[in-house]
Amino acid sequence: MKRLQPQRWSSSVLSPQVRAGCRLQRRIQHGLRYQTTTTPFPVTEAEAKQPIQDLVPPPKKRSSRSAISKHSLPSPPVKAARESAKLAALHARLYLPARLPLETLARTLVDESADPNPDFNNESLATLGHDLLTQYTSEYLICTYPRLPMTVIFAAMYAYVGPKTLSAMVKEWGVELAVAPGGEVDPGHLQFKRLDPGVNPNQPLKNPNRPYENEATWRRSISSKIVYDDVFGEPVRASVDPRQQVQSADRYAAGVTPEQACSQFVRAVLGAIYLHAGRPAAKRFFEQHFISRHLNISDLFNFREPARDLSRLCARENFEPPYAKILSETGRLSRHPVFVVGIFSGKDKLGEGSGSSLLEARSRAAVASLKGWYLYSPLNVRLPNSMEEEGAAPWKPVHVDLGEVIV
Repeated sequence: MKRLQPQRWSSSVLSPQVRAGCRLQRRIQHGLRYQTTTTPFPVTEAEAKQPIQDLVPPPKKRSSRSAISKHSLPSPPVKAARESAKLAALHARLYLPARLPLETLARTLVDESADPNPDFNNESLATLGHDLLTQYTSEYLICTYPRLPMTVIFAAMYAYVGPKTLSAMVKEWGVELAVAPGGEVDPGHLQFKRLDPGVNPNQPLKNPNRPYENEATWRRSISSKIVYDDVFGEPVRASVDPRQQVQSADRYAAGVTPEQACSQFVRAVLGAIYLHAGRPAAKRFFEQHFISRHLNISDLFNFREPARDLSRLCARENFEPPYAKILSETGRLSRHPVFVVGIFSGKDKLGEGSGSSLLEARSRAAVASLKGWYLYSPLNVRLPNSMEEEGAAPWKPVHVDLGEVIV
């Protein structure tokens, strides 16, 4: 018998027939599906005469919750937060703690004007975040600059955590604003009811707790702003007493501005971090996103009579009366003279300034002297919230000045 040589065989002979085997296997399985080893169930004559429609069980009714459409909801459902790519990207972009769930982050993006239900909007979280922001910011300003006047503290508070600053932060974070709220909106969008056309968002507010509120021509003192106004020295919308608060549906019937909605969102994020991750995470988030911003506090001063204020300050602190002295000058008889004037109290030099005239140089020297006093900052400043840490050292009272000069 002749011996076969496998190397001469064609590739078609050597390759296995995969498709043929699969077809054969499918046919075997298809035939086994109709095979059974049990006898059929006996059918009575009454069941045989009964229509087939009566034998088929009716379909189960869907629950009312599942039957509700997304278009009928005022805000996106909670389960939609896990499916939003924008929400996950925002969580990673802000380096939020892992213990902060996406569902809570989605809730911070729902304003009270969009969904009046307190279980689904960010009103409660924004209230907590607002208190934390004002506490941390005021502690930082008062302990770092203990001699700042109250007007400058109000301006610095507004610059750090004011509505315009928080609105700019939302744009930096890459949060998009929804055109209109609804259940079909992506949870990664900021949802709020926009202000109706024709409504003035800058209409003056009146606080019913302030005495003589109807007297529009009366000047509001700093003391009244501390007692009756908000942390920025501006009138509040209503009383703090919950019994005097109006319903949220009536309060936000006309809608809110994008600036107000963005401010509420940023405050709600800080409140959510505090609830889920604790105080250290909230404080770290505050330091990274708020205090890290550069603010030149010296530009917030505005003196009308700097020479008079400086003389009153020296009298209050029992210093010698200040006097001006020309340090140097050039071009007195030219078109562009320059004078350098210094302010002295006894032998101590308080400040100096330059100008094209003696009055201008003296005024700038007085301003420099006042700023040198008010912008004093001690070394190794310790904030009161550091006492909440474990193993904190005993508290030493910080230096707090008497405040601005009363003229």
